[in-house]
Amino acid sequence: MPRRSVPRRLEHEALAPRVKVWLEAGGHYAFGFGLSEILRAVGQAGSIKQAAVDLGKSYRHVWGRIKQAERVLGRSLVQTHVGGKDVRRSSLTPAARQLVEHFLSFRTRMMQAAEEEFARAFAPHPSGTSMG
Repeated sequence: MPRRSVPRRLEHEALAPRVKVWLEAGGHYAFGFGLSEILRAVGQAGSIKQAAVDLGKSYRHVWGRIKQAERVLGRSLVQTHVGGKDVRRSSLTPAARQLVEHFLSFRTRMMQAAEEEFARAFAPHPSGTSMG
């Protein structure tokens, strides 16, 4: 396996924190930003197929991610309606809408907390130098 080369850090590049937030249930991945984007796209398009197109993903990938999350969470996230002329055949369950809303709010707060802690930890030293 080839080694990754690590680029030399240029003096003018400042450090920046990065945080990845996800939820687990029973030690298994249950929900994260990617799935929240999938569910938002399904809710907006009213179709799993159209959501996949809008996201540039395969239908199988989008459907699989939804079904995996439903298994881990033990609840339905998407309601599908077969047949009829309406192109809006899929909708989010109330639980899915709430989960997306609460997760995105929680993620935003975690990222803000990381920024604040980073600012404290890497603040310029009294001598005028900083770690960043």
